[in-house]
Amino acid sequence: MPAQASSMEGKEEDVRLGANRYSERQPIGTAAQGTDDKDYKEPPPAPLFEASELTSWSFYRAGIAEFLATFLFLYISVLTVMGVVGNPSGSKCGTVGIQGIAWSFGGMIFVLVYCTAGISGGHINPAVTFGLFLARKLSLTRAVFYMVMQCLGAICGAGVVKGFQTTLYMGNGGGANSVAPGYTKGDGLGAEIVGTFVLVYTVFSATDAKRSARDSHVPILAPLPIGFAVFLVHLATIPITGTGINPARSLGAAIIYNKKQSWDDHWIFWVGPFIGAALAAIYHVVVIRAIPFKSRD
Repeated sequence: MPAQASSMEGKEEDVRLGANRYSERQPIGTAAQGTDDKDYKEPPPAPLFEASELTSWSFYRAGIAEFLATFLFLYISVLTVMGVVGNPSGSKCGTVGIQGIAWSFGGMIFVLVYCTAGISGGHINPAVTFGLFLARKLSLTRAVFYMVMQCLGAICGAGVVKGFQTTLYMGNGGGANSVAPGYTKGDGLGAEIVGTFVLVYTVFSATDAKRSARDSHVPILAPLPIGFAVFLVHLATIPITGTGINPARSLGAAIIYNKKQSWDDHWIFWVGPFIGAALAAIYHVVVIRAIPFKSRD
């Protein structure tokens, strides 16, 4: 009996020691996450300039993917806008309406991010690229190249729409963004900042490597929340600015339409998205991930 009691006490002591080791390893309130069990390590920040990229085919392939994705994005979305605002009957019942426009933008982002995520990351938006650059997720070399290719793709996409139906395109605003009557420039700027923050914050959350390590048991399809965020932002801000939240989309339509009203407020659709993207990057890095406060070994 004494031997048996000693054995039982030994087992209880092992359990207590194991619990103590677990509590030391696992912070209170995060037991369900199990991040340390997966040995997650913070990926190193991307270099500011990486010369080797310029000699890599994957670098140019990624740029081509961004060009084509933005081209298709403008082609489908602007065509949808033209179908709504150019409805000859004047009745929105004969078109997809604002909800359809929002679904067009959000749905295309969902599809295109899904198609290009493994090649370029599926940015399709200079504001997204800018936010990821600020978070050191890609180099300045790649960020600038992506932005140039995105803008060129947007210009070509809007140009093809105009080529197919010039009269309809030029007679109905060409899908160019502007602040709607009744709203101030400050209203438009605020809408673009908040809308882009929602989008870029969703991008960070949906593509966070730590989330993948922590929630590997949860099947997460990153393009879905990103596309849904675009859809929701469009529902909210189409009446205010026509919804930019993407400088390439705004630039492409403005250049091809090329009327005074398309340039009067154009700065809003660059300044607003870039501020929103910067705020989302700061929030993700400093508040959500607390990277500046983590101890370095």
